[in-house]
Amino acid sequence: MTTERPPLNRLGKGLRRLEAVDKVTGRVDYTHHVTLPGMLHAKIVRSHVAHGRLLGIDTAQAKAVPGVHGVFTGADILKVIPEPYYGPAFHDQPILAIDKVRYVGEPVAVVVAESPHVAEDAAGLVQAEIEELPAVFDEIEAMHSDIYVHDSLRPAGTFADLKHLNGIRDTNVALTFGVKKGDVDAAFKSAHRVFKNTFKTQQVMHVPLEPMVSVADVRNSHAHIYTASQTPSFARTEIARLLGWRENQITVKTAFLGGGFGCKLYVKLEPLAVALSMLCQRPVRVALTMAEQFYTITRHPTTFTIESAVDENGRILARRCEVIWNGGAYADIGPRVTQKSGFTAPGPYDIEHVDVTSVAVYTNRPPAGAFRGFGIPQLVWAYESQADIIARDLGLDPVEFRLRNVLADGKRHATGTVMKDAAIPLVLNRVAERFGWSKPFEHGSGRYRRGRGIGVGIKACVSPTTSVAAVSVAADGSCSVQCNTVDMGQGSDTLMAMIVSEVLGVPAESVSVVNPDTDASPYDMATLGSRSTFHMGHAVRLAAEDALAKLRAMAKEVGVEEIDPENLGMLFVRKFGMQAGTVIGTGVYKPTYQSPDKATGQSEDITPNWMIGGTAIEVEVDTETGMYTILRMENVVDCGTALNPLIVQTQISGAAIMQLGTVTLEEMEFDEQGQLRNAGLSEYKIPGIQDIPRYIGRETVDAYQSNGPFGGKGVGESATFGVASALAAAIEDAVGVRITQLPIRPEKIWEGMRTRQEQHA
Repeated sequence: MTTERPPLNRLGKGLRRLEAVDKVTGRVDYTHHVTLPGMLHAKIVRSHVAHGRLLGIDTAQAKAVPGVHGVFTGADILKVIPEPYYGPAFHDQPILAIDKVRYVGEPVAVVVAESPHVAEDAAGLVQAEIEELPAVFDEIEAMHSDIYVHDSLRPAGTFADLKHLNGIRDTNVALTFGVKKGDVDAAFKSAHRVFKNTFKTQQVMHVPLEPMVSVADVRNSHAHIYTASQTPSFARTEIARLLGWRENQITVKTAFLGGGFGCKLYVKLEPLAVALSMLCQRPVRVALTMAEQFYTITRHPTTFTIESAVDENGRILARRCEVIWNGGAYADIGPRVTQKSGFTAPGPYDIEHVDVTSVAVYTNRPPAGAFRGFGIPQLVWAYESQADIIARDLGLDPVEFRLRNVLADGKRHATGTVMKDAAIPLVLNRVAERFGWSKPFEHGSGRYRRGRGIGVGIKACVSPTTSVAAVSVAADGSCSVQCNTVDMGQGSDTLMAMIVSEVLGVPAESVSVVNPDTDASPYDMATLGSRSTFHMGHAVRLAAEDALAKLRAMAKEVGVEEIDPENLGMLFVRKFGMQAGTVIGTGVYKPTYQSPDKATGQSEDITPNWMIGGTAIEVEVDTETGMYTILRMENVVDCGTALNPLIVQTQISGAAIMQLGTVTLEEMEFDEQGQLRNAGLSEYKIPGIQDIPRYIGRETVDAYQSNGPFGGKGVGESATFGVASALAAAIEDAVGVRITQLPIRPEKIWEGMRTRQEQHA
């Protein structure tokens, strides 16, 4: 890896979030707080069946309720938006159901009233008549079923590699993506051992504590949208497309988000809010409850079958991977998860022969899309679990087995891209060192047994994507940043201010970051996939450097030899004779990229950087009940240079704890008809203080991302990677039970222990 690192003056030092005081004192504004004059409130009526023909909707009783402004169905939406279908990858999702419903909870009608309470009461009076049709819920069954969720595929056109799918009929397969390298069949024939395992993950929800909310005010041929969104730029272009308007007729504003984790990407409530405002001729607010979010967007359930050929020295010769992604009723961004994460299915290992098949499948479940990790945690769960199975069977230490196979810089990933600035061995060694892996470990005896496990994973930064930023220097020397990166708790505003501080030499505390406003803030693809530090960080750096160049030119013009960062306003006074003027620097960043070959998935430039995370866990299991306690968790990541170490530390522990919830507690539970049994936090459990280890270690390795802004790259997802497999390995190390389906619950361990006892009886 590159070791030549330019010195940092302000970056690399911990800085408390600039908005911290306002948040803890309740002064920060969220979109949830937006109130407009004359604003109406909407409440959604949802389908009670998973798949059916929509025969009619009786709205009469609801319309008669005092305070109700109107009750609207898909037929009403068609009056203002003739083609009311949206989605980032496929235009498959109607604003309100038209002709058919495809999952329990799909919006079929909306009541709009003067208050949210009136709207909710009236919504209970709307009756939808639906002719129930056979439904399919399992991803494997759906691949081969003659029950079709959609009549044909409708790619959005946003992504060129999906256009060829347009019009394909009689299938639930939305996309199949493959990676082919070497001669897999020959390698399997010559292998010393072959291991084949199947691992499954469950459907979970993001649980942002600020539920989704959008407010639309459409008047005078202009749509003003206030929305809790991670993608204001995309929301603008998508609403413009739906309406057939110019982008400058759409204004999208957002504020701090009370959590996002992927659920507030692209458009969710914005099209409905806009359509209702057009129908009502007043501002309309659409806000979901926590329970309703379960029916809006989720994380993909998956089935991952992985087959590995190994030689007598414990080297992986070849690997076959089949990953089936359950995308639910509407594709959302699932096809990109299928491709952009699917190609990492072989893991962080140097394998000469690879065959990956990654498949996005429609079912009659709630839609699935982006979730923290963008599919990578599901993949790491499988390939790291199998790594432990192989190591145990061959009598190798799990860390040693990984180190024999791990990708190092200069090696080619399965896609053909040469690894660069990817500290995989360093992360693996460091997490083992922190855990004391080489020291004797006491497994215990009697009722309580202890075990330990380790896991490491990689994620490619999403590419190609574009970020644009502007940095303004006012006449008094103060600075502001305009960009559409959304701060949803990851501390991006603070980092962007620190980057300006590094370039211009002004205190970061004096730099303001303007909340995204598409009328004022330039384009950004999205706040997702841990891309903001790398992409927007570069754009802000370039914008600050552009502003600095203009300030230096101004200084030269007025005869000032050296700029004083503490007194930039002096230049404006010298230039204009008064406190006047503004210097604006702009920056655009888009990394290089080579599209994968359609036949082989090969690319010389699949990603601008790799995120790496490793986790080790120690667990104690009660052999009489299967109950377990995580005693210790260590997390080590490679984020290049930690540009703000204080925030990086919280991102590491936050990611690990969130993933721990999906591994140990969280699962959306459905009955045979597709009805969700546990929508709401009274039954759907997320980790509380008693559910997390007392000790959570966190560290960044000494690494440098040579093509990153000041040597940095993203970190928000890295600590999610190895949690599941490390816990499963620790449990097997303790009591000999291998779990292959998430979540890992005590009853599964207990059943496994009883089965082992019967087998050895």
